[in-house]
Amino acid sequence: MKRRSVVKYAAVAAALSMGLTACGGGGGGDSKGSDTVRVTLANHVWTEGIKAAIPEFEKSTGLKVELTQLGEDQLSDQYNVKLNAGSDEIDVMMYRPLQEGKAFGKNGYLADLTSKVAEDADWNWKDYQDGPVKASTYEDKVMGVPIITEREVLYYRKDLLKAAGLEVPKTMEELEAAAKKIASADTAGFVARTGKSTAVTQFSSFLYSFGGDFTDASGKSAVGSEEAKKAYAFYGGLIKNYGPKNVSTDMSWPEAMAIFTQGKAAFYTEADSLYKNATDPAKSKVAETVGFAPLPAGPAGSKPYNIPSWGLAINQSSGNQDNAWKFIKWATSKDRTLEAQKAGVPGPRASVWSDPAGTSTYPKDLAAAIAVSAEKGVGHDRPLVITVGKAREIVGEPIVASITGADASAAADQANTAFQKFLDDENK
Repeated sequence: MKRRSVVKYAAVAAALSMGLTACGGGGGGDSKGSDTVRVTLANHVWTEGIKAAIPEFEKSTGLKVELTQLGEDQLSDQYNVKLNAGSDEIDVMMYRPLQEGKAFGKNGYLADLTSKVAEDADWNWKDYQDGPVKASTYEDKVMGVPIITEREVLYYRKDLLKAAGLEVPKTMEELEAAAKKIASADTAGFVARTGKSTAVTQFSSFLYSFGGDFTDASGKSAVGSEEAKKAYAFYGGLIKNYGPKNVSTDMSWPEAMAIFTQGKAAFYTEADSLYKNATDPAKSKVAETVGFAPLPAGPAGSKPYNIPSWGLAINQSSGNQDNAWKFIKWATSKDRTLEAQKAGVPGPRASVWSDPAGTSTYPKDLAAAIAVSAEKGVGHDRPLVITVGKAREIVGEPIVASITGADASAAADQANTAFQKFLDDENK
């Protein structure tokens, strides 16, 4: 899926598809023993910060960086071509652990970083949050280092809660009761994503909080479990019963966010990384009245996702892996992570979140909600499979069924059968 919020894509000149050389060049031919590190990154705010700091890295190491910066689609196309061909033309690569990690790991595209992350106590792999670490690991091997994270939190309208005499909901039952009390002809009690595929990531936190998951401990489909059925019914029921009138079943985050920021909803569950859309007066009519809180607890507690949307990895075919690791270690250091986070890019290091400077640019209640979510977070927000898009379509069917008033339990059973067949086929 297209990544959001802090993702502010810069205009990409046609030359970028040919590669952008920053602060040094060269680097053609065999990379073995080369002092040029060839780095491929996505267009992202994080990338802009790193690009500006590359001279610092080059000066301290004596290495040169050859930087290729691409849009997500271009990035995927390049990886498909070059990694499939076993090309050594990429040393460091920016990738999406949950979207591509399993496929890249299974195909042997990524170097095993397990020993590298363990060998430098000052760099401190133990400082990384558990959820993003798990998502960057394949078959007990560290395949990448998280750089950008996000969690699901509750957005709410302070003024509407005050007018209704309500406290911020701490449980799913309280959320439903508050949504019911506030809902009116003009204001929805609750809004969230509704699209079959796009809603899966945000629904996942409800699924975990109800005690379910997409698969069980043995890897079998679990979307037909009683816990999953209750989660489907609850999430869809909130939207059906207390959501916007004539709600679309094809909303992703821009549509749901627009309803909230136009003052048409009291509660909204969404990724924390999108918060500026709600707090920027230029984008939001309710900027001054928005509050943030941890995801309300379900029967299994509050279990939002805490995921790495992007990470850095080393191409297994690279002949310059030691220097590639030097770049990654520098780019993911505590200092660099702090600078990125201050610029609005949520990072994976616990120490940066506990540093007042690391939360200085965030609303205080959002920083507090993030701290809770990071501690309790689950390291995936979608099925952990190779063909992620198809899996999301399958497990998202019961969400739409519940929203439209169809039999959510029957839809979950159908999805369970279809998802198990999908898993069987993928594991052949």
